[in-house]
Amino acid sequence: MNYDVIIIGGGAAGLACAVRLLKGKSNLKLCLFDAGDRFGKKLAASGNGQGNISNLDMSTGHYHGGNIPLVEKIACADPYAGSTLFDCLFTADDKGRIYPAGKQASALVDNLVYILKNSAARLNWGVKIQSIEKTEKGYSINDGLSDNTAKYVVLCTGGKAQKQFKTDGTSYALAQKFGHTLTALYPSLVQLKTETKYIKTLKGIRVDCNVSAYSDGKFLNKVRGDLIFTDYGVSGNSVFSISSYVTDKPGATLSIEFLPDFTAEEIEKSIMDKKKAGWESSELLSGSLHNQVGRAIVSRTGSSSQKEIVKTLKNFTLPVFGTLGFDYAQVTRGGIDMKDISGELESKLAQNLFFAGEILDVDGDCGGYNLQWAFTSGMSVADAILKRL
Repeated sequence: MNYDVIIIGGGAAGLACAVRLLKGKSNLKLCLFDAGDRFGKKLAASGNGQGNISNLDMSTGHYHGGNIPLVEKIACADPYAGSTLFDCLFTADDKGRIYPAGKQASALVDNLVYILKNSAARLNWGVKIQSIEKTEKGYSINDGLSDNTAKYVVLCTGGKAQKQFKTDGTSYALAQKFGHTLTALYPSLVQLKTETKYIKTLKGIRVDCNVSAYSDGKFLNKVRGDLIFTDYGVSGNSVFSISSYVTDKPGATLSIEFLPDFTAEEIEKSIMDKKKAGWESSELLSGSLHNQVGRAIVSRTGSSSQKEIVKTLKNFTLPVFGTLGFDYAQVTRGGIDMKDISGELESKLAQNLFFAGEILDVDGDCGGYNLQWAFTSGMSVADAILKRL
């Protein structure tokens, strides 16, 4: 079959690109492929199933990778840009995270798929593209069963994270065939393996804290949020967020600050009051922290001195040994090198071949940044193609 546009990848970026194209040109001959058994599976699981699509704080400091000025132009101008794809209401929580008012990510997928199913677009799921060949009139795409041709091709195949969504990294080869290079790949927004000597008794305990990251003594970033102790290290929202800054840094260290809302003096006074009341040293933080956490801090300090205990409490360090890997990561750090990608997200090596979403060397922090990039990059590619059509 011959099409105007073929989109490979039915995740957030591919769906956004397809919907934007059809809204701009309803009679467009469009074909969408996805290797999974349905479109938008990763989008349906986003934000713990609630669909955190963006963030009010859309500053470039939340993005990593190549050509951040282009990311700023595409993704950072309007936090609600992606919401224009949907026929529903959106709201932001007290942390600036933007959700559909119904807090249901799967409903967002239903919304986009409804638009596509009520168009003339051809939809193919459960199909993995085998090859892309450049022809005189455009591109020939082989899906293992048939050959399809199109003037424009958009690669939205995702990265290497979460292979259960059919994103195992093998689709990078479709771009590499045209001369594109791949940067180093790392799992990001992922649990971290750390030293466990001082946290063996804390498995399953959740705390609210500040988590700072350092590499070779250099401060990287600090985040506030939940941290969960595990048998391999640490997990939780704060860890997912800080992992963006340490996943590609060997020799990184985390510094946990417990009781971030209290000053050292306030905590020292509480400890002193307990001492005067005759509390055992191991229980000097009882009530202020989970008992097991308090005992671990006092044990690590090796002293009943309130100043020393607070010093440990405010700077509980854990060396980072690695991550749980791509199977557990929410996103991939790295991808197709941006040096060969134009301002319209077109290949500089193959005319009319476009890219959107996680396949590129762009990733964001936890909090809606990756979906904002997926939606806005897909929309940007659609706009570039519509201009040419």
